[in-house]
Amino acid sequence: MTVIRPIHHRPPASALRELLNSEASGGIVLIAAAAAALVIANSPLAPAYFGVLKTYVGGLSILHWINDALMAVFFLLVGLEIKREFLDGQLSTWPRRILPGLAAAGGMAAPALIYVALNAGNLETLRGWAIPTATDIAFALGVLALLGSRVPVSLKVFLTPLAIIDDLGAVAIIAAFYTAGLAFLWLGLAGVTLAVLAGLNGAGVERLWPYLGLGAVLWLFVLKSGVHATLAGVALALTIPLRPSPGRPDDPASPLHILEHALQPWVAFLIVPVFGFANAGVSLAA
Repeated sequence: MTVIRPIHHRPPASALRELLNSEASGGIVLIAAAAAALVIANSPLAPAYFGVLKTYVGGLSILHWINDALMAVFFLLVGLEIKREFLDGQLSTWPRRILPGLAAAGGMAAPALIYVALNAGNLETLRGWAIPTATDIAFALGVLALLGSRVPVSLKVFLTPLAIIDDLGAVAIIAAFYTAGLAFLWLGLAGVTLAVLAGLNGAGVERLWPYLGLGAVLWLFVLKSGVHATLAGVALALTIPLRPSPGRPDDPASPLHILEHALQPWVAFLIVPVFGFANAGVSLAA
């Protein structure tokens, strides 16, 4: 006798869960935030929008908190990703590193040379030669994520380090050529803090809280030194331990992977959209 068993249908995943798991979701949120900022900046709400961004809290304006503090967390995540790729991923060999490295160098040099050629006769504007060297990786990676699975993995592996190296190079240029008066005491304290972080890594410390606590101190010292504060995020990322795991590039037990996966949703759905909302509000008024 045949027994007919009832068919149990698995309930569909919630729309919110599908949205959060979608690769393109972060890009969608970023584009929406940037579009909202552009609309608001050209509406009757513009004075309130710009007023809030210029409001000072704890010695920094809201805009500076976003660009120097929140984006330091973004650069921490970027640094973690690039370190993982260099040590245990797609960029673990020099042949794989050369092409994006050369492309990033060209991506910085070519726009700067074009800018210099167009502004050679004006010394006042010529000083802005470094502005076009930067690729805004928050938007670049957001657009890349927006395309989702339609982008080949090989293209993502190439474009992601290219955008990251390009942006880090631009930040280094700004630090070297546009920093008005370095505070060497604070810079020295930042160096000591970074050495302590490297010592923790060398000593095999794998708990994340000492790194994060010292990372906050490092950020403050870098900010006070006059160097772009987002560099603290990259520097901290380089000290987070990663245990190489042949055959398991996403080993969940590695401190770097733990921190990377913990930061990713916050960066994708909060930090980067807030950055886009704060910086994309350009007034189109004549």
